[in-house]
Amino acid sequence: MPKQLVIQLARFGDIVQTKRLVLSLMASGEVHLCVDRSLQGVTRLVYPDVTVHGLPAHGCTEAEVLGVGRAVLERLRAERFDTVYALNHVGLCRAVATLFDPAVVRGYPVASGQVLRSNWMRLAFRWMGERASAPLNLVDFWAALAPVMIPGERVNPPARPGGAGLGVVLAGRNARRSLPPEYLAPAAHAAFERLGGPRVVLLGGPTDRPAARRLLAALPASMASSAVDLTGRTDWAGLVEALTGLDSLLSPDTGTAHLAAHLGVPVEGLFCSSAWAYETGPYGSGHRVWQTVPTCAPCVESAPCPRAASCREAFAAPAFLARLQGRTGGAAARPLPGLAALNSGFDALGETWTPIGGTDPFADRRTALRKQLAEYLGLGEAPGGSNAADIIYREADWMLPQALP
Repeated sequence: MPKQLVIQLARFGDIVQTKRLVLSLMASGEVHLCVDRSLQGVTRLVYPDVTVHGLPAHGCTEAEVLGVGRAVLERLRAERFDTVYALNHVGLCRAVATLFDPAVVRGYPVASGQVLRSNWMRLAFRWMGERASAPLNLVDFWAALAPVMIPGERVNPPARPGGAGLGVVLAGRNARRSLPPEYLAPAAHAAFERLGGPRVVLLGGPTDRPAARRLLAALPASMASSAVDLTGRTDWAGLVEALTGLDSLLSPDTGTAHLAAHLGVPVEGLFCSSAWAYETGPYGSGHRVWQTVPTCAPCVESAPCPRAASCREAFAAPAFLARLQGRTGGAAARPLPGLAALNSGFDALGETWTPIGGTDPFADRRTALRKQLAEYLGLGEAPGGSNAADIIYREADWMLPQALP
């Protein structure tokens, strides 16, 4: 039985989004996961049958990396893995990859001090130059490194209401792609009314407590009185307990939303700024994302926004609020201004997002890219008539031997 290591040193949401890769590898062998030490708890909850190694990666000193980290690295070196999946294009992930023969490393191997890229990673850097037409969810992108992918439909349970009420996530790690209370309160109230006035749970970290207080003050009394504020009050197990059985989770692009999808909770995503459903939407069937689609989307969150994040204003539109409330006539019949309503689904490659309201101006380009990638992975045949191959391939790809992935 092969022994396989996945190095995933990114954040909470990325841990959950590695699930299709991990499950695909578990089908053929033993799997170990190397993660930031602060995320060991949630990693073990999501992957109870995987061996987890915690490495100081975020919010730590150089001394901690050299001290605690050295012992972890020595244990990893001693494991003698048959295949290593280095998923992150960052220094610490590359440092871990140097422990192993580059011939067994997929993703970002390091040979003689030089950082290399697997073919799949090289292709991705090409199509990522046009993020608006992004063809793959991150879950499917990482999973394609596996020799054989399990079907996307088997990764998470179909999302279904569980009777435990409405969850509202206050914010994500990046403030610009989260909604301030003046936008979030009307949206949360609309979802509350659609569900018939259920119990409400507010979720977030300790830094979200002031936003929770402002949100409660902005909500109608009938809803505020039904709310339980759990911001900063749950550990990982408590967060799983709070999410389990919810009828719906209203959330920006957050790790909590990905954890909810893992549990089969329907996610109502509010995506703006750099958040792009086609890349990081909640994985599984039964989810809906309200995606802002200004001409500048998706933006780079590290760059200042010259428009003062005006894309958020789409979430104040009466047409959006009426549809979120579940109405069909009146304001709900009007066009969605600057928004696309997207339903999740699957094809042979993985997760898809289908517009049920608004428009996706990049749908044709995205479809062509998906067909080209499916052909590359042996999952279909790409028809002619598009320039998708020109985006993905370079001339040298046709001349030099190529090894998958």
